[in-house]
Amino acid sequence: MAASESGAGAAPVRRIKVYTRTGDKGKSSLYNGDRALKDDAVFEALGDVDELSACLGLAREHCLALEPPSGGEARPLADVEAKLAELQSRLIDVGTAIATPPKEGMDEAKTRLAAFGAGHAAALEGWIDSMDAELPPLKNFILPSGGLAAAQLHVARCVCRRAERRVVPLVRAERVEPAVGVFLNRLSDALFVAARLAAKRAERTEVIYAKARS
Repeated sequence: MAASESGAGAAPVRRIKVYTRTGDKGKSSLYNGDRALKDDAVFEALGDVDELSACLGLAREHCLALEPPSGGEARPLADVEAKLAELQSRLIDVGTAIATPPKEGMDEAKTRLAAFGAGHAAALEGWIDSMDAELPPLKNFILPSGGLAAAQLHVARCVCRRAERRVVPLVRAERVEPAVGVFLNRLSDALFVAARLAAKRAERTEVIYAKARS
């Protein structure tokens, strides 16, 4: 007889189904308990934040794939990869905040869980400053370039800007706290600087914008 994977006498593992069928009629649930149409502005913002996290995941893989320079052992973008993983977790927090519009009588525990503090944007500013200190001054417009990791970070920056644009009207309508918009604004700046850093450490040249000749 084959041994049980969970061990003899262990309680059976409760599996969560991927599909629920509850959204088949075009509505989905928010964390505050409300149900809204799937094309509601909240879900548009959530979708862009999810896409941004996927972009960061791909950027992480490119960071991991960058080999150490000749004779070296440390991977040149290990610190950037670790930061991107942390930021993917923060984007889950952003999603929770977006999915919890203020509602009278909402459970206090949910309100606390959905809170998104201003300290997250401040932490990003520290990361931007530390990366920028390693880079030469920017004197020209640059095109998304500089190797796979750098180029993917530029893609993530663009998606981040779109997510921010989706959040702005929600903040204006007081459906999302302002700290979320500030964080996304700062994150796009951080991803731009991270892309430049990735190009430098990969020893790749950034492509400079060239004005068309008349």
